[in-house]
Parts: sequence; C-alpha cells; structure tokens
Amino acid sequence: MTLEQALAQLEALGDDKIRAQNTKRGYGDKQYGVPLGAIRKLATKIKSNHALAMQLWDTGIFDAKLLAILLLKPATVSREDIDRLVRTGTNGQVADWLNSYVVKEHPDKVTLRERWMHDDDPWAARAGWSLTSGRAARSPEGIDLPSLLDRIEAEMGQADPAVLWAMNSCLASIGINHAEHRARAIAIGEALGVYRDYPVSKGCTSPFAPIWIGAMVRRQS
Repeated sequence: MTLEQALAQLEALGDDKIRAQNTKRGYGDKQYGVPLGAIRKLATKIKSNHALAMQLWDTGIFDAKLLAILLLKPATVSREDIDRLVRTGTNGQVADWLNSYVVKEHPDKVTLRERWMHDDDPWAARAGWSLTSGRAARSPEGIDLPSLLDRIEAEMGQADPAVLWAMNSCLASIGINHAEHRARAIAIGEALGVYRDYPVSKGCTSPFAPIWIGAMVRRQS
C-alpha cells in the first residue's frame, strides 16, 4: 500500500464527532478523526511495513502517526529512528501508543531509558519515565527507588505537562508495588497534589497517586 492510499483510507474513516473530541483534547487540526478501533483494523489489513510507517509518521497527521506505530516492528527500528520518533510524539495519545507498542519492546530500551531520564526534551523524558514506571512494577532490580522518589518529590510539581503524567505514573507504580516505599509515595502525592482534582468517569480510578495506590493495593489484596 502506498502512502497516498493509506491516507485516503484514513480520511474515508474519519468521523466528525471523533474529530471534535480530538480537537478538544488538544490534538490539533492535522487529523481525520478516525476511531481508534478503525485504525487498529486498518493496521491489521496492511500488516507490518516499516517504510510506510515512517512515511505516515512524517506527515504529522495525528491518525497517520497512530497507524504508523502499529505498522512498526520494534526490532527493526534503529536507535536513531526510535529517538527521533519519541521526540516528535507531539501529544500524549501518540506518545503513549509509541511507548506501549514500540519503545518498551525495543532492544535498546535499557540504554535509551537511562539517556531519556536526563533529557531536556519533554517527550524524550516522558518516554524515559514511562519505561522507568514499568521497571518499577515488573523488574526493579538495579533501580534506586528511594532516589527516584527523591527526584519525583523535587521535580514533579514543576514538571512539563508532557512529562507529568509519566512521572506521576512512576510514583504510583512504586507505591503500588513496593510496600516498603508506599507510605512515602502516598505522602509525596498528597504534598504535591498532582491530579487531585482530575475529572474521573464513573467506575474509573483517579490518577491522583494516593487514591490510585490505595485502589490498586485493595484490588490486589
């Protein structure tokens, strides 16, 4: 499938209501308003295609970037390309899909995590914190959790919005998965108040770390 064909299919799948929702969420005007499920189905139809994925990404179109992510095989993406993709994520939806589907499966994720955790670029830093959150939950060996909490306590209150969500997720991950650090994680969340007043739909868990930690710990017990 060519780039023009892929874009034409995305445009045909566009929905005015989705487009309006995306605009409200700050995803900009370069979008077709394609439902996420339709993007997944189109990706299944096209199958893995690295060259097309990179072309789709470079259009800067929101829906095209999401489709591009699903067409990539992490093992075939160079370190230079993954770094470029991360830095041009442009919004939370794209960044989180990229982190979930490509970054966390990339063979160089350990080295990249360490670099991104100290990067001034907010999207690179977000990717670093996202990987660190996963490490804290599943494989914390080699990670200094007390030092991470020190850094979160010192930096999260002034963090760039692009970094804030992933940093807060890391705080919650430490509190949920490490009982010995739970009280401090909750105290940091209370003191900083990040997402304390975040609107939450019925049946969903608040991203406010003290509530999030408490809810997940109760669910696990």
